[in-house]
Amino acid sequence: MDAITLLHERSSMGKLRAPAPSPEQLEAIYRAALRAPDHKELRPWRFIEFSGEGLERLGELFAEAEFHEDPHASDTLLNSARKKPLRAPMVIAVIAKVTPDIPKVPKVEQVISAGCAAHGILLATHALGLGAMWRSGKYAFDTTVRKGLGLEEDDEVVAFIYLGTLGGRHKPVPTHQISDFVERWD
Repeated sequence: MDAITLLHERSSMGKLRAPAPSPEQLEAIYRAALRAPDHKELRPWRFIEFSGEGLERLGELFAEAEFHEDPHASDTLLNSARKKPLRAPMVIAVIAKVTPDIPKVPKVEQVISAGCAAHGILLATHALGLGAMWRSGKYAFDTTVRKGLGLEEDDEVVAFIYLGTLGGRHKPVPTHQISDFVERWD
């Protein structure tokens, strides 16, 4: 697949199944992530990989976040939170490892750089014939989850990327009108 086709055809895959990416595929995926734009070579990324029992531990962390938010949360809600990471055989949390007070590299630029690393993961996964889904939601911003993942005060969860083998049909990729998004100053 050539690069332009990859960029034009990548889409999120909500239905993912085992197997997870192989070690060789993961190396290619992480190498792509590490090519993200990186002003001053700060390397403002960290990746936490969850599979097997790690997915269950992440689910427990999500349930703990729900319980802290509402100590009267129903068992149904807590069990739903526990199951969220099990929607794929692997989840990679992409963390913006922010270095505060860097001249000419504000926090927002470092977070965007980590977002570009996440996009690199999505692109490489698609290029390898696998599926991925970028999820964030409230758990990305939850204090309990942040603490459980070992984040420091300035760090940000940019994405929880679910990875696996395609488990459903490809949705048609929508075509957008470029003129709806581009303003030209000639």
